[in-house]
Amino acid sequence: MYLIIFLFFQQNEFEWLLHKEVHAVLNQLNSILVECVRRFPMPFSSNEGPYKQEKFVLSGAPDQLKCVVSLSGDCISHADISFKVQRQQVVNYRTTVQNDNPWRLHQVQDAANHLHQALFHIDNIDEDYNFQSSEEVLHILGNILGCLQRGRTSLIVPRKRTIDDLMKSRNMKCLVPNIAEDLALSFYIQSHKLVFAIYQVSSVQGSMKFDALQAEASIPWLNEVLVLFTVALQLCQQLKDKVRNTIFPNISLI
Repeated sequence: MYLIIFLFFQQNEFEWLLHKEVHAVLNQLNSILVECVRRFPMPFSSNEGPYKQEKFVLSGAPDQLKCVVSLSGDCISHADISFKVQRQQVVNYRTTVQNDNPWRLHQVQDAANHLHQALFHIDNIDEDYNFQSSEEVLHILGNILGCLQRGRTSLIVPRKRTIDDLMKSRNMKCLVPNIAEDLALSFYIQSHKLVFAIYQVSSVQGSMKFDALQAEASIPWLNEVLVLFTVALQLCQQLKDKVRNTIFPNISLI
């Protein structure tokens, strides 16, 4: 008898979760992700106006590397770079990125694309839609979680590239003037920071040697985006766990 009553209440709880709480959490997720979209300083439609431009001074070894960039959405629209490298003697280099040929930050665009894909999965669900099964809810939540995880990871973990890949990168053609062939430059996002790195390849007694210089700047809107990604991930995972736990209650009979 007690088991029947327990299962009755468990069924009612599950139906309320399926028809009420899931929609409430999805609405909350939608608000968080819309707010996350607003943090990106780039338009997502033709009605939103031009890219917002921000200027940053990247800090590193002050006597070896100086870099000032203008960040416009998902690209570096302008950069003034000067650095020193050691050859037989110290050599000074100066190069720039010009407005007419910007340096693309694909990580930002990738994160924005995954974010919009997560919103697409939510927007596809009508407010009056009745979920028919727990599997249906878990499938949708899995899709949203996947998009959010990929979006967050694209900003936190830069894609690994070889020196050869960097040297042959299309972005290297943005530099005016070009730099020496044994040098590779890279801009990338790592968590809330914009990082600029210079790699020098040299041969020492027949073996390849790599030297690197690095400078970075904290980007406030990136930090806000990552916080919102994390909050959305936690909320989505909590709902997924609750649906699973409600489906498979731990029943102990004595």
